[in-house]
Amino acid sequence: MEKTLEFPVLLRLIDERAVAFREAVASAPSLDVQVPTCPEWTLFDLVEHLGGVHRSWAANVAAGPADGPSGKPAAEGTLTAPREREALLAWSAESTELLLSALREAGPDRGCWTWWGVSESPQTSGAVARHQVQEATVHTYDAQVTLGAPQPLPVEAALDGVDEFLTTCCATTSAWPHQPAAVDFHATEGRSWRLSLSADGAATMRLPTTGALPDVGSHIAVASARGTAGELVLTLYGRIPVDSLKIDGDRVLFDQLDAWEPDE
Repeated sequence: MEKTLEFPVLLRLIDERAVAFREAVASAPSLDVQVPTCPEWTLFDLVEHLGGVHRSWAANVAAGPADGPSGKPAAEGTLTAPREREALLAWSAESTELLLSALREAGPDRGCWTWWGVSESPQTSGAVARHQVQEATVHTYDAQVTLGAPQPLPVEAALDGVDEFLTTCCATTSAWPHQPAAVDFHATEGRSWRLSLSADGAATMRLPTTGALPDVGSHIAVASARGTAGELVLTLYGRIPVDSLKIDGDRVLFDQLDAWEPDE
């Protein structure tokens, strides 16, 4: 497994993406415009969602090790977002700071409840920070695309985001219900990963940057996707179609992977 970003870098990226998110919201003609990548939501709903996420995870991190989510906001009476834009943006900024303050207080190694208990990611505040970089990064894209002006994802966040998604959202001990398979993801920035799927579940590995790829065996279905790290992240989160990438091998594997709902 590749080394993840350092904890201070994760906190910086959360802050930077949250600032970019609010800049997009501030420039929108209306908070009632629909978000095309989250069609059930208006821009107001998107702000309320991300702020609620920040506050909920701030509470989970502050609570420390637990058998379930804290169920409490990080500050009393603040889960409901105000409707007026200036107040909403202030609420959003406060939400981000509550999360960052809880993470700074906890440090990277403190245990806490997470929903990814059976994945390859640890149940720590550092892993929460890593996932929250992606939450802020993808929702910033959502806000920007709503305005018709999406920006490329920052390479630093996107490269870590591919690995984070595969280890947190894909890795599982639930049996893969199809023929054993290997799906490779190649970022044009020079990193590659393999998701191995079998009756034992799903596991990830970092692939070598030079030389031959590890053999998967003749009985295993193989597919690969190539694009920028940002494009890979946006595909994994369902923001752009997989056919936006360069696909080789068994194309149906991507549809099977998208439709798969592991038991754990």
